[in-house]
Amino acid sequence: METANLPGRAPAAYIPTHEELVARAHAMGPELRARIAAANEVRQLPEENIAAFHEAGFFRILQPKIWGGFEHDPQVFFDVQMAIGQYCPSTAWVLGVVGVHQWQLALFNEKAQNEVWGASNEVLISSSYMPVGKVERVEGGYMLSGRWGFSSGSKYCDWAFLGAFVPGLDGKPPDMRTFLVPKGDYRIEDTWKVMGLRATGSNDVVIDGCFVPEYRTHRFSDGFTLRSPGHALNDGPLFKMPFGQLFVRSVSTTAIGILEGAINAFKEVAAERISRASGVKTAQDPNAQMALARARSTLSELKFILQRNIADITDAAKTGREVSIETRVAYRFDSAQVVDRVSAVVDELFLCMGGSAIFTSNPIQGFFLDIHTARGHYANNPERPAINFGGVLLDQRTTDYFL
Repeated sequence: METANLPGRAPAAYIPTHEELVARAHAMGPELRARIAAANEVRQLPEENIAAFHEAGFFRILQPKIWGGFEHDPQVFFDVQMAIGQYCPSTAWVLGVVGVHQWQLALFNEKAQNEVWGASNEVLISSSYMPVGKVERVEGGYMLSGRWGFSSGSKYCDWAFLGAFVPGLDGKPPDMRTFLVPKGDYRIEDTWKVMGLRATGSNDVVIDGCFVPEYRTHRFSDGFTLRSPGHALNDGPLFKMPFGQLFVRSVSTTAIGILEGAINAFKEVAAERISRASGVKTAQDPNAQMALARARSTLSELKFILQRNIADITDAAKTGREVSIETRVAYRFDSAQVVDRVSAVVDELFLCMGGSAIFTSNPIQGFFLDIHTARGHYANNPERPAINFGGVLLDQRTTDYFL
């Protein structure tokens, strides 16, 4: 089939605005929240949630226009993700990590894009970037095998991005890459039995051995230097942004939505709750008032930093300005500490609910469990990004290139 005649290369009939997309997220929020209990029970998102996202165009926000996407600025995507996170954190998490793959595929060789989206531009991709795959060089590509954990939303995806190091040649160091693999070459094993973000279906992906052609791999170094093969087809500013910057924010931004949801849940319960121990209304308790104030201030701060950093990266891509390594390292740390910042204030709100917080009927409990589960993702651990940032400030070389 001629490339120009691929069914997937059909431009969107209408591109909704930033405001319209966020409004759609809030409009579906109550229905998403109503499905949480059932979704947690089966440890998967309902098909209705995924269908609603397709209908609303959320998976198209970062997708190239040539493939029917909206090619919006990243802040649009993150604002929708935060909005969804207020209602159902598991659904927001899957939107974040699956939705950003529509952007990453645009960085791959055009032939890979054709294979995934040629017949339908609604095809989705899951991932697990942990570099645990075993790679053997063969003619035309690589043999890949291994087990990867935490592949969120994999049930609804027909392809997977999987991480592995390619052995170096002639004494060169190993080359970290993303391998693009079709569903027929891997199996999903049900391992997701966890305390929070239960409905993300973040199960294991297992490959006993499959061939991956060279064109279906993407070097992390290309994402870092902004020299990806997909730029030959997708040359807009959106695709000239550092891979590491957008990916880590797709993982941490749900936490900001969780915080806003927890604040709303706290206010709802506190309006009526009276402490059995003291007889004082929670709304009149100074400790509760201070906890809520700190939570609200943290929410405003985290939103501001996200918007500031993404605006800077977006402007640099549009103007051709280079973002310094020190700035990229700083932004990486900003993202990495989001979950810890949110956890601290959500914990305070949780404790101010007294014994009622441990009952599943208390709406703040879900946010409490989800935020502590989100902390388990490698990108949400601030320790190494903090050490690296401090080192760079002290004139040391960066040790992290996932920037």
